[in-house]
Amino acid sequence: MNDSALISVGLPVALAVIMFGLGLSLQVEDFRRVARSPRAVVVALTLQVLVLPLIAFGLVLLLDLDPLLAVGVMLLAASPGGTTANLFSHLFHGDVALNVTLTAINSVIAAFTIPLITNLAIGYFDADGELGLQVGKVLQVIAIVLVPVVIGMLVRRRSAGFAARADKPVRIFSIAVLVVVAVGALLGERENLPDYVRQVGLVTALFCAASLSLGYLGARMLRLDQPQAIASSMEVGIHNTTVALTIALSVLDSTEVAIPAAVYSVIMYVFATAFGFLLTRRTRGRQHQPVG
Repeated sequence: MNDSALISVGLPVALAVIMFGLGLSLQVEDFRRVARSPRAVVVALTLQVLVLPLIAFGLVLLLDLDPLLAVGVMLLAASPGGTTANLFSHLFHGDVALNVTLTAINSVIAAFTIPLITNLAIGYFDADGELGLQVGKVLQVIAIVLVPVVIGMLVRRRSAGFAARADKPVRIFSIAVLVVVAVGALLGERENLPDYVRQVGLVTALFCAASLSLGYLGARMLRLDQPQAIASSMEVGIHNTTVALTIALSVLDSTEVAIPAAVYSVIMYVFATAFGFLLTRRTRGRQHQPVG
């Protein structure tokens, strides 16, 4: 699968379109909003950029994953929040404006943290030297993650009407690409799939549950309100797995590294839905409790 033109050329182009669509949904105001709720932004980004990779590293060591799968989990942990987090936040009464701000900032940060964390993981786990993320590939990651976002923002600034019309088609395209690539990655390794699922099923499930829970509990412990905590939970728990899949398949040229992201892309929507219903049910229960 990873030798085909679809992966080497088509997938980076598809990701560029997705990131361009993300840029169409952003504006400079989304970055300025940090000044209005700095604590909420700092909490979510600290969890996503620093805490999640540490949790992923601990889970990988604890469960003794195969080296390439371990790199895949670390790449997944380094990936930014997905734009679908905005939708889940809206569905479960989160602060969507905060999600948009976090997505905007994290997309810029991730262009630099993904190569850093992935290179550290390759250096630690890849004893056989099968992988490599040299300077040229690092620049490729920055280009496919960051440049389309900037172009999308510039287009929105010049033509807000076009940006609004393109939003829904790009979102549909994003989901379609994610499904095709995730299924393709799994089918491409179908002979090893039972063993991979056995190895990464538990670690991805634990990582997803930890991401959603930490995003919410960390925000509440630091006294953020319920909508901000829900937004934090969805942003931290729902990753842009298309980024991880693209880097694994077209930059690192490894289907095995892509497996954790492919499995997570299925698990995260199930877990996020269940977690969202749990939070809203608890909130309604408290609202209906008799006083005194």
